Amino acid sequence: MGVVAAGVVGCLWGTGSGCAPSGAVTGGPPAEDAVEVVAKAADALVEAGSSKARTSMEMATGGTRVTIRGEGVYDFGKRLGRLKVVLPEDPAGASARQPITELLAPGALYMKNRGAGVPADKWVRVDTATLSDGNLVTGGVTDPLAAAEVLRGTRTATFVKRTEVAGTAVRHYRGTADLAVAARKAGEADRGPLRAAAKGFATAEVPFDVFLDDQGRIRKIRHRFSFVNGQQETPVAVASTTLLYDFGAPANVRLPEPQDIYAGRIAEE
Repeated sequence: MGVVAAGVVGCLWGTGSGCAPSGAVTGGPPAEDAVEVVAKAADALVEAGSSKARTSMEMATGGTRVTIRGEGVYDFGKRLGRLKVVLPEDPAGASARQPITELLAPGALYMKNRGAGVPADKWVRVDTATLSDGNLVTGGVTDPLAAAEVLRGTRTATFVKRTEVAGTAVRHYRGTADLAVAARKAGEADRGPLRAAAKGFATAEVPFDVFLDDQGRIRKIRHRFSFVNGQQETPVAVASTTLLYDFGAPANVRLPEPQDIYAGRIAEE
């Protein structure tokens, strides 16, 4: 499984936001304590049921910068998501890379069209608790609910302003979260991955910007992570942004059958 994890990071990294308000909503800071409000964001998503999602992950080290984008749906109650992830073009620009379909599930990440010798009709399964980043970075996508669970470890939070995201009135908060604290307070399914991330990242402290609507649901969240990639000594700076919209949209996610999961060795790219 270690080879699988290394190969995933190699695939995504080796291949290579703030909010602009329109007619911002005015008003002073809300009366609620900012830390308490932000820490409840995960519960608000579970109550919402489901939504569509767009993701963007920017990775930078040295003079190299790549962006990986994803789009799909997520069921917060069942903790299941399906995203189509688009990798950046190869350095030579010779050919477009095929999107990777990713299924997000409690404790697992499934990928199709993974490449590296995996048959086209097979899925690759990765145990997220074995990943040094808890799958906050490895898949090129931060699991939307895991992104919210990180906020349970909020240490500091400040109300910035009232603004809009995609035409929806929101409250912008900025702060820092502690992954170790988040792991203790998270739901059972996220404790293992968050504990792994707390140990695997360069620092357990995660700066964030989050935009909450009137129901306390995340409309946009941006985390900034730092980790050491493989044998490199220079940390990789990661900015992960998730947009959630169209709450209540159908999110029917079917996990692969055992016979559809690739059991062979995965080559590193």
